[in-house]
Amino acid sequence: MNTPSTAVLEAAAGSQETPPPAMSPTRPMYWSVRRELWESRSIYLAPLIVTTVYLFGFLLSTVTLPHRMRGLSALDPAKQVDAVAVPYGIAASIIIVTGFLIGVFYSLDALNSERRDRSILFWKSLPVSDRTTVLSKALIPFAVLPLLCFAFALATQAIMLFLSTAVLMANRLNPAELWTRMPFQMPLVLFYGLVLHVFWYAPVYGWLLLVSAWARRAAFLWAVLPFFAIYVVERVAFGTAHFASFLKYRLSGAMDEGFAMDPRATAITRLSQLEPLRFLSSPGLWIGLMFAAAFLAAAVRLRRNREPM
Repeated sequence: MNTPSTAVLEAAAGSQETPPPAMSPTRPMYWSVRRELWESRSIYLAPLIVTTVYLFGFLLSTVTLPHRMRGLSALDPAKQVDAVAVPYGIAASIIIVTGFLIGVFYSLDALNSERRDRSILFWKSLPVSDRTTVLSKALIPFAVLPLLCFAFALATQAIMLFLSTAVLMANRLNPAELWTRMPFQMPLVLFYGLVLHVFWYAPVYGWLLLVSAWARRAAFLWAVLPFFAIYVVERVAFGTAHFASFLKYRLSGAMDEGFAMDPRATAITRLSQLEPLRFLSSPGLWIGLMFAAAFLAAAVRLRRNREPM
């Protein structure tokens, strides 16, 4: 009569002795990043909207495309390539700038909003460390947004190329003239430029995440006002603008350090214009990365100690 109950007890004891399966160390990071994509749909919706609007405008501009293609024969070969590449470069630039703006406002809100709506109490109850949470939020502007912008830019340029081909064929023009002048090195140049800007803007995003973890309200003002105050004090006290020059270099220095800018070219389309060694040897890159690491470490510490608003 006691045999079934004994077997049940032995099975229960055996199940208690079996340790639970170990969680992969990358699993919390993966789900934390997915959580950010679920909660912040503007990460992918904003580039999609910008892409759609630009493609609509480009579709309207194809009315004059046959006339413009006929006028290319009067230019020298280098300018022909630049003239063809300009609308494709503009498309990529608009999408990248959109991604940068999304990254700025996302970083300012990432750690501030969870304290404001008190959801930090729920997220802290989960077995996810503050470091994993902060790094998952940092991955959005550091990796996810650049990759999304790269994919949207490539898709946009491909659609533009096939639309142009269809318009030229409809007007009985040979589309080979367009394809032979198309700079097919542009995707590599675009990816290189995105990688450059990710590393160059790392201290910018790190600073914004730090302010997001610290500020109770008006995070944008707290992120901007210290720099504006330093500029005003320097301007009034010394009559110089060295700090303004530094800020300009921080925002646009990636292009100066990573590309050989040709003043005669209207678009960066060739691999010969890339200067990766000069970029990697730039002190501004490594100093910026050190500040980015310090800002992220401070943001982790603040999230560990800050309370809901």
